[in-house]
Amino acid sequence: GNTMTAVAVAARLALDTLKLRAGEVEAALSLGLSERDSRMEIIGESATNALPNLDSTRTVGLVTLPGAFVGVLLSTGSATQAGAVQILVLIALLPSQTCGVAATIELVARGMITRVTW
Repeated sequence: GNTMTAVAVAARLALDTLKLRAGEVEAALSLGLSERDSRMEIIGESATNALPNLDSTRTVGLVTLPGAFVGVLLSTGSATQAGAVQILVLIALLPSQTCGVAATIELVARGMITRVTW
């Protein structure tokens, strides 16, 4: 679910940025950059804004009790087991989101993800 949200946010931000900064894409094209490279130059920082969970991983367990942690505790697991499960979930979640956002940004830059205008 978190990866799906990050991918949707990445696509939305990248497409919004391309629309707002279309003149800069045209300028990059006029300088000889390929279409993909000119778009990537403009939407590159959209990827960092689409990864909100990277910032929230610093406070996991300090401010809130994550679901996997509570689930293991409620199913008669120890606190050590619950912590290990939560770390495993975080370790799996971060690369998943990063790969999904990177693929989405690449597809937007190549023009394979666009908005339908009615």
